[in-house]
Amino acid sequence: MIFSKISGLKPKEKRTFSLHLSYSVIEGILAGLIALNEFVFVKSLLGSSYQVSILFQFATVVFILLIFFNEFLRRIKDKKGLLRRTAIITRLPLLLLFFFPRSPEQLTGDSVFHYIFLAIFLAYYLANPVVFPSINLFLKSAYTHENFGRLYSYATTVNKIVMMVTTFVYGWMLDADNYIFVYVFPVAAILGMFSIFLLSMIPYRECNRPEPSQTLWQGIRQSISQMSAVLRKNTPYRHFQSGFMFYGFGFMGSYTVIILFFEYGLGLNYSSVAFYRNAYNILAIAMLPFFGKLIGRIDPRRFATISFLSMVVFIFSLIMTRYVDGYADIFGIRIYYTMLGYIFFHGIFAATMSLIWSIGSAYFCAPSEAGIYQSIHLGLTALRSLFAPLLGVLFYELWGFTVAFSIAIAMLLTGSLIMLWSEKNYPLIKKERTKPAVTSKTSDLPLEE
Repeated sequence: MIFSKISGLKPKEKRTFSLHLSYSVIEGILAGLIALNEFVFVKSLLGSSYQVSILFQFATVVFILLIFFNEFLRRIKDKKGLLRRTAIITRLPLLLLFFFPRSPEQLTGDSVFHYIFLAIFLAYYLANPVVFPSINLFLKSAYTHENFGRLYSYATTVNKIVMMVTTFVYGWMLDADNYIFVYVFPVAAILGMFSIFLLSMIPYRECNRPEPSQTLWQGIRQSISQMSAVLRKNTPYRHFQSGFMFYGFGFMGSYTVIILFFEYGLGLNYSSVAFYRNAYNILAIAMLPFFGKLIGRIDPRRFATISFLSMVVFIFSLIMTRYVDGYADIFGIRIYYTMLGYIFFHGIFAATMSLIWSIGSAYFCAPSEAGIYQSIHLGLTALRSLFAPLLGVLFYELWGFTVAFSIAIAMLLTGSLIMLWSEKNYPLIKKERTKPAVTSKTSDLPLEE
């Protein structure tokens, strides 16, 4: 079906799309496994609430390195070789999970295996500051502007479908054997290396650039200075990032608490968690075409507000589950009636956030500035990830689930108000919004989705 819609492509685009689609399929499998990672850490490995928040932090905090990597990546000529070395260094440690114990008696207390698990996935996520900018660079050079959006959306749709199916199957496997991950992740290590190798095969020719006159550290300082100047001078974008800062604290602060709520608040099995974590993706896939058109027609700050408020509603649905009885058990999956709102509004959130998080920054700048604007976005994401997940767990430890979720809702509402106020007082010129400097989506699911 997808290939029937891609007629008229140049040979380079066809080859690129074939590689891009294959990469997206494999990354969908990996994303489906990672989707249950925090719950595996809590339920099977018996990790603490603070340790699981640190595991979640790793996915985003590594983007602080972009401040330094941007200049390094700009200078390095063998980008394909760098990708392949990164694949081996960051994916190979997953093989160590094969040697993990398969009984709770060896994992109780402050087990050394908790820290080894965290170290393995820190290494895994360290690939992202190299891989994500490379995806952006390779695809923008291989796809024409006219075809970029549709080809990327096809690959993203397939990625989400594969991820969803993988998560459901993996959840069932974990219910049958809580320690099946010791066999699954070594296979994922091989797949992870192969997927990045596929990415490195996308046709790309490095432009001949003069040798930089500055040293690497001078270039890094200049890059930081450029980022600071953008936030000072571009007022609408500064407001956009301010709203996202509050959103990020709400999202990251509640993410780990939701995992803990599934285990300690609802006592769900793996199949149920897989259902709640990914059923919304069916809705997201159906809604993506609609929201993909909408984001180009309205101000990105208003679009972000739709995403933030949808998260408010699905968190409120979680709160209501504590106070409203009623559920049904279907094929081993416990479905709470109040959680139907969680699924529906999480679907809206997933569809909208996958767009605004990935390409929202591009609506505030010229095409030539897309890289620096997305780097600012990722850098600020990493900055808030240093504090937000741990604060969320702290609020839960001090006051319980309801208060922790309520604080997250307050953060999201504040971010929404900032976005709406900014749109009203600092409108964007329409033509600047209709042709964004599209940057590639940095992951199957955004780091803050």
